[in-house]
Amino acid sequence: MKIVVIGGTGLIGSKLVTKLGERGHKAVAASPKSGVNAVTGEGLTAVLAGADVVVDVANAPSWEPVAVLDFFRRSSTNLVAAEAAAGVKHHVALSIVGTERSPDISYFRAKLAQETVIKSSSVPYSIVRATQFFEFLGAIAEMGATEGKIVVSSAQFQPMAAEDVADRLAEVAMGRPLNGTIDIAGPEKAPFNEFVARRVKASGDTRPVVGDPKAPYYGAPIDDKSLVPLGEARLGTTPLATWLANL
Repeated sequence: MKIVVIGGTGLIGSKLVTKLGERGHKAVAASPKSGVNAVTGEGLTAVLAGADVVVDVANAPSWEPVAVLDFFRRSSTNLVAAEAAAGVKHHVALSIVGTERSPDISYFRAKLAQETVIKSSSVPYSIVRATQFFEFLGAIAEMGATEGKIVVSSAQFQPMAAEDVADRLAEVAMGRPLNGTIDIAGPEKAPFNEFVARRVKASGDTRPVVGDPKAPYYGAPIDDKSLVPLGEARLGTTPLATWLANL
């Protein structure tokens, strides 16, 4: 199959392109670097010619509330219209576990808007909602840095390796459209601060990590149900210890 990966040069996209190619598919990495811009529509007609599947893992360049909402609405609207015209049989989108449960997080609101566009289109689809990636734990820690310590939420957390995200996306892309949503998550669940503490320690950072139930996540309050699957989920296979050992 010809599978076009929108955002195919990024963290998840580059891994996904490699995995699909290894499985014998013609995987095409599409991004502004290759002359494809879903927000403006530039290059979509050409890159989607003959495509069977499109996987959208593109990320917004700005997370400012208005900008990020505009990015996902416009890019998704342009994508599904171009896919319908090209006869694409399956649209796969990477979203976030709990998008509808954290309306105060502007990025989550934007991803929910993206999901709405996809569901209202005529193209068969699968929406894959993932938990946070191990790769961002360090940056999240720095967001909570204050007065010689790191303060983050103590809410339940179930992050996963980007490699596992790409594996699950590849499985979905090669399968039949779900016309629905699935959750994917890491194999371990624990308080947010415990994951962050392990990441901080592995980097040689001696600052204490403090769990605070009132600490915000991207500026918004969260609880034990905000960021983890509440029902069935496809789990990754990489525990944090294994990922940390390969830093």
